[in-house]
Amino acid sequence: MKKFLIVGLGNIGDKYHHTRHNIGFSILDALAEREQITFETKKLGDIARFKYKGRTFILLKPNTFMNLSGKAVSYWQKIENIPLENILVITDDLNLPFGTIRIKAKGSAGGHNGLTNINEVLQTQNYARLRFGIGGEYGKGRQIDYVLGNWDAKELELLDERIEKCTKAVTSFALAGLSNTMNTFNGK
Repeated sequence: MKKFLIVGLGNIGDKYHHTRHNIGFSILDALAEREQITFETKKLGDIARFKYKGRTFILLKPNTFMNLSGKAVSYWQKIENIPLENILVITDDLNLPFGTIRIKAKGSAGGHNGLTNINEVLQTQNYARLRFGIGGEYGKGRQIDYVLGNWDAKELELLDERIEKCTKAVTSFALAGLSNTMNTFNGK
């Protein structure tokens, strides 16, 4: 049975729960709810598992805080013996309009500290990532406040539908492959 490590990036703690930076956690929470599974706190993160159409999905929410996410990703990749091509990291992206999905096979961190750390620890940029656009509607010097801020009312109206689309992209990644998933979901 093929195994896939699906990593949602975010920060632990109630004060970060509904922030833009925690969209990775939110997408995994929605996927777990859809599959009627719960997360269990394990070494370096919260883990949930489900099987679907001959695939095992291992959902990981690192509890190392965003900037040290690589440690958790590396640990669970090794423990579960998951090949690099079966890892998908879900993260926020300031450079994409709100709700836009961009799935890539590899790439730079693009200034994202969580991806920077994963790149350093894994010593590669060659893993798939799903970037969720959070927009860049903030004033000069306000980037941190924006990223760690809560969704505004307009975003909240559309957020559930966008998250649902991302859960479908995660499933597609394991079932249809990266290329088909990119063709189906990118820019949507």
